[in-house]
Amino acid sequence: MNMVILIFIGGAFGAICRELLMLGVPSLHDGFPLDILAANIIASFLLGITAALLQRNRINQYVNALVATGIMGGLSTFSSFVYGTFEIMSSPALLGTGITYLLVSVIGGFAAVMAGLYLGNCVKPGVKNTAE
Repeated sequence: MNMVILIFIGGAFGAICRELLMLGVPSLHDGFPLDILAANIIASFLLGITAALLQRNRINQYVNALVATGIMGGLSTFSSFVYGTFEIMSSPALLGTGITYLLVSVIGGFAAVMAGLYLGNCVKPGVKNTAE
């Protein structure tokens, strides 16, 4: 299957997952966008797992394109994160909330990628993936 088609399908699926997450996770009363934070942390974690599996030849380039580029690209919301942070920090009264959101997002995303890489590396070795 063409790599671009896999990315397209994965991106559509990731975007649908993001929208469902946005509908299901409320923003907190102080304007903290918990829904966007959740989408980015989940995507970071799953991207970490996918990267570890690819590095260990447990998945091939096609699965990586579908999951890492497509699904995680559709699920994560960096532009929404930056815009949301800007909107929060535009109000002097919410500056602390904006800084907290920024720090939790970056540190949480980093920790999620590390956890995903760790978990992905815990997969027991088996038959090397030979599909290329």
